[in-house]
Amino acid sequence: MLRALIPLLAILALPAVARADPPEVVAATATQNGGTWSFDVTLAHPDTGWDHYADAWQIETADGTVLGIRELAHPHVEEQPFTRSLSGVTLPEGLEEVVIRPRCLVDGWAGESFRLRLP
Repeated sequence: MLRALIPLLAILALPAVARADPPEVVAATATQNGGTWSFDVTLAHPDTGWDHYADAWQIETADGTVLGIRELAHPHVEEQPFTRSLSGVTLPEGLEEVVIRPRCLVDGWAGESFRLRLP
């Protein structure tokens, strides 16, 4: 019986950081400014400090082509959720929707993405 519990006990002993939720896009807007676009993206992530925080988000097409990336230079432990902007993004003609994918310093790019219909 104890032998069967050892793998479970090992998982439970992992630090909470290793089991943290992935970063999540909770809101986003896009505004066209002449020939380029600006994006305001709100992320939520259980940042714990410099060793584990949401460190970027990117704008993609549905097929995964990266159109722009916003690097985040520091943790937002006391500011959750938080909004950051990216401007000067050039989008392909006729694009109707973009995908926004967040990244965590520890866990990498989130599997879940946010789809934003362009105005």
